[in-house]
Amino acid sequence: MTTLSGTGVTPLAGVGTVQWYDPQVELSGVDASESIDPETELATFEQARDTARDELETERERTADRIGDAEAEVFEAHLGFLDDPQITEGVEETVEAGSTAQEAVAETFGSHIEQFESMEGRFAERAADLRDLRDRLLRILTDSDRVDLSELPDGTVLLAKDLAPSDTARLDPDAVAGIATVGGGRTSHSAIFARSLAIPAVVDVGEELSDIEDGTEVLVDGDAGTVVVDPESTPATEAATVEIRTEQVTTADGRAIEVAANVGTTDELAPAVERGADGVGLFRTEFLFLDRETPPTETEQYETYRAALDAFPTGRVVVRTLDAGGDKPIPYLDLPDEENPFLGARGIRLSLDENADLFETQLRALLRAGADGAGDLAVMFPMVATVAELDQVLTRVESVSDDLTSENIAHTVPELGVMIETPSAVFCAREFAERVQFLSIGTNDLTQYVMAASRGSEAVTDLHDPLHPAVLRAIDRTVREGHQGGAWVGVCGEMAGEPELTPLLVGLGVDELSMSAVTIPAVKAAVTAADSDATLIESVLASETREAVRDRLHLG
Repeated sequence: MTTLSGTGVTPLAGVGTVQWYDPQVELSGVDASESIDPETELATFEQARDTARDELETERERTADRIGDAEAEVFEAHLGFLDDPQITEGVEETVEAGSTAQEAVAETFGSHIEQFESMEGRFAERAADLRDLRDRLLRILTDSDRVDLSELPDGTVLLAKDLAPSDTARLDPDAVAGIATVGGGRTSHSAIFARSLAIPAVVDVGEELSDIEDGTEVLVDGDAGTVVVDPESTPATEAATVEIRTEQVTTADGRAIEVAANVGTTDELAPAVERGADGVGLFRTEFLFLDRETPPTETEQYETYRAALDAFPTGRVVVRTLDAGGDKPIPYLDLPDEENPFLGARGIRLSLDENADLFETQLRALLRAGADGAGDLAVMFPMVATVAELDQVLTRVESVSDDLTSENIAHTVPELGVMIETPSAVFCAREFAERVQFLSIGTNDLTQYVMAASRGSEAVTDLHDPLHPAVLRAIDRTVREGHQGGAWVGVCGEMAGEPELTPLLVGLGVDELSMSAVTIPAVKAAVTAADSDATLIESVLASETREAVRDRLHLG
């Protein structure tokens, strides 16, 4: 088994058989000929442009129907390039200098592609659009057959140096188990199309991908950003082959467990629905605030939260307010330069401090979206460590609601909850639960803080394990105290997405599990087989070491 790393595009996994795709066009008659007739070559070029224009308009309509109007706009850009005077005049001048129409197209487009490739950011990715259009024209000029990507056999994993947007738009998501490319970027049009079609995809894997031969079985894990050659049985491969269930599931002894998705951008909403998520258990809002020079407006935020709620019209969407600080610096916030930012100003501490206006703007957008969106909104606050902090938060929510009422703006105060990430939060779980409707355990940070072991440090890898008895007892205490305080309790850390740990979490009394969309089917299957095995849970909680815990859970 070999694992190659790249950039995950679609947070889904698929297992299938490799088929390489090479769209490169072999030019014919490229040698300059003394006998060419410029007028004939220009007429041939004009005819090719007309054919390309007809194809692009057809593909624009098909993409709008299958993927969406916004995505179809890429073909508007291709039509614009087709009529760009700099390009057409370049082709004409090259033909008049003695080149064939094929040569002129290859040369003229080549120089413009190089210019875009020398730029940074999204301008560089527009080179792919120009390359797509060049290849289309050359295919028409050489009368080459086009590989019909819409007719690939079921279970195909398509590998390529790079995929053009028009190639990706033709793929059938029911047949294609995954896409992996040597190059490419996460914000390219091809990547956007792959996400929209819910096809597992990894880009920018590098030249090592070229060593994989046709017919090889691979796993494309768009969540981890990996391509696994000859995969053995792993949670991701099992998840990729488990039946997708869209209904809420119950344990073997009849307890309903909500299985929801962790989402980091709006692009991940559709894949979560596709994988059968009951709702969203953790909608991270940092993506709205990062990689920009100014904070998002209230309207911008409102529209984003509204989109999440509309994606789950019959489910709950738990939105976490801004969790800045720690490893998530924001350029326009004057964050302190701290010796240990993970133990300093982060999460709700920043929102209650000098960034109150930013926090209140987010609350206004959330309360408005909660009134207008289709799904049920819940709002969760990160890094709350004390009851006093929570009381301040609740006062701010009440104040924002009063302001909206006085402005005659429709809104609703949703379910409110606290993220349990620190030992302090565990010991205050009862008091928190008496003030809010839910608690959600972030097992990644909780393990880090309980064990005083950074998850990024290889030196303490053994300590950063949620199966240490101390962490499990913290989870157990949070669930018991949360229920006694009247709140429901979920888990949104990575632990929730490991199907082999589902019986443990269900046995501890957790009401909701939230994870990456890729493992939702496997966790739902595990929930239906689990029950409230009190004897097992007692023995696990009594364990003295993580090795003993693993033995009792029969984990390797």
